[in-house]
Parts: sequence; structure tokens; C-alpha cells
Amino acid sequence: MADLKFYDVIERPVITENSMSVLDEKKYTFIVHPEATKAQIKDAVEKMFEGAKVASVNTMNYDGKPKRRGMFFGKTKKYKKAVVKLTADSKDIEIFMGM
Repeated sequence: MADLKFYDVIERPVITENSMSVLDEKKYTFIVHPEATKAQIKDAVEKMFEGAKVASVNTMNYDGKPKRRGMFFGKTKKYKKAVVKLTADSKDIEIFMGM
């Protein structure tokens, strides 16, 4: 596995109706590097967002979907999604506020 820095672990936040509905429970959803571990994801969130304390991390691996363009077949990129639950006394993550 490659040596991942904390800023390489989190690729982007997931902004969907389902991920916005669990913000009240202090759960935040991110697309992360496919080789990142739960410990690396926890460290990255705590370093990138000041005042955030992670209680738990749940991860899901997704394979690419089969796609076709004309007679050519292929697959989309595989990715990993992480749902991060913060502790009750930690600060909210700013990028999700106001959506």
C-alpha cells in the first residue's frame, strides 16, 4: 500500500439527500482513497477539520458499474465511501453547513 498523507485520504464529501438527513446524528459521508484504512480516515478527519473528534468510522467498497458506449464495454471507477460519526462534544464540520 502506498504511503498516504492525511490530505490524500479524503477525496470529496458526498452531498445526497440521504447523507444530509443523518447530519443531525453527527454523521458525515466522504468518498475516500480505496486503500485507506479506518484509522487513516479517522486521523485525516481530525487533522483536516479543527475541533472534530471521531467516534466511529464505517466504510463501504463499491465496484465499478458496467457501462457501454456503442459496441465498447467498460466499467466505471471503483470507489470507497466512509461514514464518519463524531462525538457529541465535537464541533460540526463546516463544509456541510448551509446546505
